[in-house]
Amino acid sequence: MATTGWFLLIGGLLLAIGLTFTTIRRLPVTTAIVYLAVGIVIGPTVLNLFHFNPLKQSGLLEILTELAVLLSLFAAGMKMPVPFRYSRWRAPVLLAFASMAVTVALMTAFGYYVLGLPLGGAVLLGAVLAPTDPVLATDVQVRRPGDTDRLRFSLTCEAGMNDGSAFPFVMLGLGLLGLHELGDNGARWLLVDVTWATAAGIGIGVACGAGLAHLAWHLRTARRDLRLLDDFLGLGLIGLVYGLSLLLHAWGFLAVFFAAVALRQTELRLAGSRPERPRLQSPSMIQSGDDTAGPAIPRISDASLLFKEQLERLSEIVLILIIGGTLFLDSWSLRAVGTALFLFLVARPASVLLSLVDTRKPWRMRWMVGWFGVRGIGSLYYLMYAVEHGLPEELALELIHITLIVVTLSILMHGLSVKPLLRHFWRPAAASA
Repeated sequence: MATTGWFLLIGGLLLAIGLTFTTIRRLPVTTAIVYLAVGIVIGPTVLNLFHFNPLKQSGLLEILTELAVLLSLFAAGMKMPVPFRYSRWRAPVLLAFASMAVTVALMTAFGYYVLGLPLGGAVLLGAVLAPTDPVLATDVQVRRPGDTDRLRFSLTCEAGMNDGSAFPFVMLGLGLLGLHELGDNGARWLLVDVTWATAAGIGIGVACGAGLAHLAWHLRTARRDLRLLDDFLGLGLIGLVYGLSLLLHAWGFLAVFFAAVALRQTELRLAGSRPERPRLQSPSMIQSGDDTAGPAIPRISDASLLFKEQLERLSEIVLILIIGGTLFLDSWSLRAVGTALFLFLVARPASVLLSLVDTRKPWRMRWMVGWFGVRGIGSLYYLMYAVEHGLPEELALELIHITLIVVTLSILMHGLSVKPLLRHFWRPAAASA
């Protein structure tokens, strides 16, 4: 499809969504399903107006998905309502690391024994499909600063961290395929790709986020008439943190998420606020207004959040249209659909239940977290990253085929179930209120 067609398509779709947003919100579907339906109709499945080839255009898709994930991680980090306390962050940390590892192991076994993939390819499949997505899971994630619902907090925090915790497994899969240096007995992988890259990513993010918050607060308190461009500061922080992470071989996704968390939490602390402890909370129980009390000094996290969310929505539209434009009727193979069902119905619930076995989370919340492991743009990024690092063409085509069907089914299955299941989940809290 020519450039003119893309402008007409995206412009018309944006106008249609903007004019009918209230009606769409009342439908039992998410906006992602609407975008996907449009992409499938104009793609090779129906009208064949355009076809996007992920293998031939892997470099472009890698950049687009990378930018979308970075914006989404930063926006998610700025909505985190609680400070760094292990007692409160324990469940999300377990989900992001322990549940991630279990999911990778189960998907590796499925890929190796059921799909017949080589071991490196099976590990890579597990790493690509294991992380939950911060872009497409907005309906089950923290909606704004001050939203203290425990379910949304856990899912948002998990998605923010596991986009970084999946990277070591991606490198392990590439290493087993001979495309990355693992070292003797995996020593280099364990020391550099796991230990150093994870710790450095968190450290870079916290240091840069807190540093920017202190700098902006000092400038604004010294000169109350000083005007800062908060949107530029937010985007600049993303670029700086991600660039430093790449330079120092740290996981940049992890760094960007923690930079946003540190930025907001430092600004809240400087303003003298005390964020509320997370609790079960329905949408009707979320009070309007700011979640802080303190001097009326502008904050970077408040001013730039809306801008980041608009960019995130635009990237979501483009990428889901592209997904629809990759699918043919014969894309729905038994191997791909079976992989998706195994992930949604076995691997994800089992990994969540195992990782949260020693916590006090209510069982109904554990089952909800186990179901809403939305897969999406992050999985596409990891796969395109592997393709750009020399993944053999035959294996690349197999993994692309499976991943696209898994993401498509995740959009459909999770998108159709999110509204009724969340209403059922919040019913006891609303009744007690």
